[in-house]
Amino acid sequence: MLYGNVHTAPSYAALTLVREQGIGALTARTLGERLNSSARPIFTVFQNMEAVRHATVDAAKSIYAAYVRQGLQQRDMPAFKGVGMAYLHFAEEEPELFRLLFMTGWQDAPPMGQILPQIEEHYPQILASIIEGYGLSHVDAEGLYRHLWIYTHGIAVLCVTGLCHFSHAEMGQMLTQVCRAILQDYQEGTI
Repeated sequence: MLYGNVHTAPSYAALTLVREQGIGALTARTLGERLNSSARPIFTVFQNMEAVRHATVDAAKSIYAAYVRQGLQQRDMPAFKGVGMAYLHFAEEEPELFRLLFMTGWQDAPPMGQILPQIEEHYPQILASIIEGYGLSHVDAEGLYRHLWIYTHGIAVLCVTGLCHFSHAEMGQMLTQVCRAILQDYQEGTI
């Protein structure tokens, strides 16, 4: 199992705790209990709980990045669809980490046109896969990416919150249908 850059017992315990119970469960007390000790060993590795939270977010990002890399390398579908499916698989398989990374609000939320480069470290590679895979201009590729991310994020949130369940085949079919419709709009010049 992949745990990102989690090299210490407190780091591993923090990630495991968040995976199981969510970020709200991550306190010095619960982490100490998880380690079968007081909170003291935590603070030999980390300066404070904010540093623990930061390291946990970094570990979650590392795990998510592995999903994206795998999606980009899919051979049985376009790379961009592979990324969308990877996003959905991450939401299904790591719901608490998905909540942590993609369902936590920001105090200074960026405009929609700036969110994807900020939350997705593989943004340039994903954008390149769209340009190469669909023959779109840079601007149109960014637009397609935004539209599909909004749609894919909606499916992921429905799954994570338990409101709906979709099979992988249904998810793939939905992404394909929406992508085709948006591509057609670009080709017809209606977007």
